[in-house]
Amino acid sequence: MTAADMIRGTTDMQIHELAPSGGPSLALHGGAGGRVEELALDGRAAYEDGLAAAYAAGWAVLESGGSALDAVCASVEVLEDDPLFNSGRGAALTSTGNVELDASVMTGSGSAGAVAASRYARNPVRLARCVMEQTGHVLIVDPAVDLVAGFGLEVVEPEYFVTDARRQQLERVQAARAAASRHGTVGAVARDAAGSVAAATSTGGMVNQSDGRVGDTPIVGAGVYARDGVVAISCTGHGESFIEGVVAHDVFARIRYAGAELADAIAAAFAAEIDSRGSTGGLIAVGGDGRIVVGHNSPAMFSAHGTSCVPEVHS
Repeated sequence: MTAADMIRGTTDMQIHELAPSGGPSLALHGGAGGRVEELALDGRAAYEDGLAAAYAAGWAVLESGGSALDAVCASVEVLEDDPLFNSGRGAALTSTGNVELDASVMTGSGSAGAVAASRYARNPVRLARCVMEQTGHVLIVDPAVDLVAGFGLEVVEPEYFVTDARRQQLERVQAARAAASRHGTVGAVARDAAGSVAAATSTGGMVNQSDGRVGDTPIVGAGVYARDGVVAISCTGHGESFIEGVVAHDVFARIRYAGAELADAIAAAFAAEIDSRGSTGGLIAVGGDGRIVVGHNSPAMFSAHGTSCVPEVHS
């Protein structure tokens, strides 16, 4: 296989695959769906620009010899600060107009950290990393402002995350008595020059979701998973189905225990666990060899991936 992007199509699945280059690899996503969170904002180009900026931040880390963990966190932080994406500032609102943020990180060595219903950390992915590196825990729910400040992270009031566009979106959904929007998460996966992999995922959940609802993003094995020499994965889509199917770990298991190729493992996991539930979504993955795969059964998915400073952007 050449290093050129290859697209495999099935009835419901699109898979973009990029062969390894022998150096670092980086991929990130900005959510999957028919159109991103039904927002009438700045159009497709603005989302692509946001992804490109996030990719540049992560690639700068890898290019300078930094770790995969540092790279995925750098990329996700940029997306959390961009109000176009459903993570951090500009996240989707719950049924009562609040913001509850989820995030996770995992390294290829098997360490993980996550937060759910975060309200005070400007960058939830940073908080998830602190949980991994500075506590004996994996998942903390509704982390207190004192905990955030104690880690030395930037503290903001919950109103910081709320934008007019998201208020209007919630009003439209509630006025139409429509179902909660299911897609809208950001994430990144990377393999660094030393061969280590890492993954990070961050989301505001579904618009109009119940207060306290938690999706797959902070659940290790569902929305995120990483293991050196095998794969790093970040998922997006209908979180309940990804939890029930333990999708990220299912992909890992098909590779490690059944010897499946990365793209085949993703397609099979979606057929068994997402398609069978009538759900949609997508994921990004980087293999232990640096191979990148972006797969989704939704009509569209925003992603950027590459093995150089210039990414391929899909939307």
